Amino acid sequence: MTMSMDQIHRIKELQMQQKGAYQIASELGLDPKTVRKYMMQEDFSPKPPASIIKPSKLDPYKATIDAWLLQDAKNRYKQRHTAKRVYDRLAKMHSDFPCSYPTVNRYVSSFRQRQQLSKGGYLELEWHPGEAQADFGECDVFLNGVRRVSKYLVLSFPQSNTGWVQGFLGETAECLCQGLMDVFEHIGGAPPRLVIDNATAAGRRIGELVRMTQLFKRFQAHYGFQVTFCNPNSGNEKGNVENKVGYARRNYMVPVPSVPSLIEWNTELFELCDLDNLREHYKKEAPMIELFEADKQALLPLPRLPFEACRYEHVKTNGYGKFVIDGKHNYSSSPMYADKEIVVRMSAHFVEPLDESGDAISRHPRAFGMERTDTVDWLTILDQLITKPGAWKNSMMRSQMSYEVRDYMDEQDKSGLRQALRVIKDLSSQYGLDVAVTSLQEAIVRRRTQGIDVNAAVIAARIAHYGLDTPGEPGPDMTQYDVLLPKTLEGDTYGPQ
Repeated sequence: MTMSMDQIHRIKELQMQQKGAYQIASELGLDPKTVRKYMMQEDFSPKPPASIIKPSKLDPYKATIDAWLLQDAKNRYKQRHTAKRVYDRLAKMHSDFPCSYPTVNRYVSSFRQRQQLSKGGYLELEWHPGEAQADFGECDVFLNGVRRVSKYLVLSFPQSNTGWVQGFLGETAECLCQGLMDVFEHIGGAPPRLVIDNATAAGRRIGELVRMTQLFKRFQAHYGFQVTFCNPNSGNEKGNVENKVGYARRNYMVPVPSVPSLIEWNTELFELCDLDNLREHYKKEAPMIELFEADKQALLPLPRLPFEACRYEHVKTNGYGKFVIDGKHNYSSSPMYADKEIVVRMSAHFVEPLDESGDAISRHPRAFGMERTDTVDWLTILDQLITKPGAWKNSMMRSQMSYEVRDYMDEQDKSGLRQALRVIKDLSSQYGLDVAVTSLQEAIVRRRTQGIDVNAAVIAARIAHYGLDTPGEPGPDMTQYDVLLPKTLEGDTYGPQ
């Protein structure tokens, strides 16, 4: 029997109420064996799809159907679309509408089954220990020298007024789950109840209708907490975290942070938050970190198995093995996967195209924003060029090289070209592509007697550890020896007079 995440979530919810398998099965009308299976399940991370879902003739019209049915939530019950009415409207709008009524009826039925009705969206005036609020803010950050618009997730505990912040480049469900998971790991537990904004990262409330994303449903089931969505335009229902978002921007983002990467920034943010939580509560006249002990006692224990905050998507590559995510961000897989359909794993920070066995073909930093981007995994291209060095002169990598490196590589035969490409690959794996190319360029310009691979390796180590222009150490002071060993009158050699 195939279980929906709504049913599984209900099983886990009743399990937290200390109900047994037979009692839950009786209440939900399920087989006790099925209930026991999901009671014992600990890992709800998304799994790579087993098979490719075949496209439907209805796909181009689903967005229109969704819009009609969502709009129905604002209409009187007797003035809402039936499946027959949806079919009639589509057939009238499109003279060549290719779908039958049963196809439309199945989709409308499945859409309505996915909707979740929630009547528990009103907040209590008193916040209990362990209850938390979450929200995103926006700021600028210099990331590896480039000014970027970034998002930051704030998780706060109103009872103690403590809070923690994590930075991201986007505001997707993957970012939300990854940020919450990182904070949960940092504080040693998960809140029993989470109040969250009416945001698309987790789900959306439209009137009494709440629709959560599949990833966030899995995340909630994995950690076992309850979630409450604020009513639209009701930021006062999570006023504590709203204030924390502004506080974090004023105190942690001024001046504009400058960090090498998101990892270093998030490590720094945890340190800033831990230090800030030592201050006294604005009303309770006690350090917030001491008040947090009551929150900590109420936290749910962390699950034994980690959660994979990612989603999987089928994509079609072009003739160069590249694919597009979100309509504007281009990534490379490998030329050997050109013109094929592959599965891509997308997390908060990385995009990884997968091969048939589920292993990553390449790995890219995930791009966000409205501007078109194009990222390439140079190590994958290097592997292909080493195998087929004849493709060097028409490759994308050649156009990215300096004139010195390009001319040197063009002069080589296939054997010499392979050697130079292996040097770049080996040094890139150890120091990164920029250092590898710079060291090769310096080795070519200096033309030392040793092989190009030896010179490049020495220069790369110097760049990585000291910097290419760093002067050598002065060494010990020898002036005392000049006094003890005066020069002879005949010449500049030392010796007895």
